[in-house]
Amino acid sequence: MWGKRKIAKLLARDGLAASVSTVGRILGRLVARGAIVPVPILRRRPGGRRIRLTQRQRYAQRLAKGRKAKKPGELVQIDTLFVNLRPDRPLKHFTAYDPVAKWTLAHVAADATASAAKTLLDKLIATAPFEVKGIQVDGGSEFMSVFEDHCQKNGLELVVLPPKRPDLNGCVERAQSSWRYEFYATYDLPSRIDKLQPLIDAFAYQYNHHRPHQALGDLTPAEYLRALSPKTQPSHMS
Repeated sequence: MWGKRKIAKLLARDGLAASVSTVGRILGRLVARGAIVPVPILRRRPGGRRIRLTQRQRYAQRLAKGRKAKKPGELVQIDTLFVNLRPDRPLKHFTAYDPVAKWTLAHVAADATASAAKTLLDKLIATAPFEVKGIQVDGGSEFMSVFEDHCQKNGLELVVLPPKRPDLNGCVERAQSSWRYEFYATYDLPSRIDKLQPLIDAFAYQYNHHRPHQALGDLTPAEYLRALSPKTQPSHMS
């Protein structure tokens, strides 16, 4: 848990002259070789369990500074919305949203679990009218475990937002506002998940095929995707 400055000081006490920057470079090489684990992985969460060291490195990578998706499917944003259809039955609404094509779909579950997030991912891969290449999520536990493993299994890039930067998920956050105010606040909806999911799918179809988007020049997401060059579209779009 000690950084390069403290280690350099300890070396100096033992008569070994090494600058702080030299110690830092050595630590960087050891991390790259997997000989030591970076401090952020070891740091204990407030109120968490005891630290458990593991040889397994996470598949997910931190979102690079300034990176934004440029093509449909490059980085589909996924987030969770908490909805109360009745006081004793909060539901977890998972939203997938492509920030380029403005395409959305959703899955509702009783709990925000990695298995529920995996179900949404399977649905996205199976039904999206473009090739899904990457997924962008926040640091929620529902996007770890089997969800992370499933991304790796399907060859999908998985990037995680830096801490305290929800603004980087702004596209899916705006989409969730549409779900909240254009769907949940507008219709008299059943609280049973099996009854609610078909209505969610119907609203997603309306959003993707009928709702004009100012950011797309008042095209629908489906119209925008059809207008792209055939080279950018998968064969099942034809």
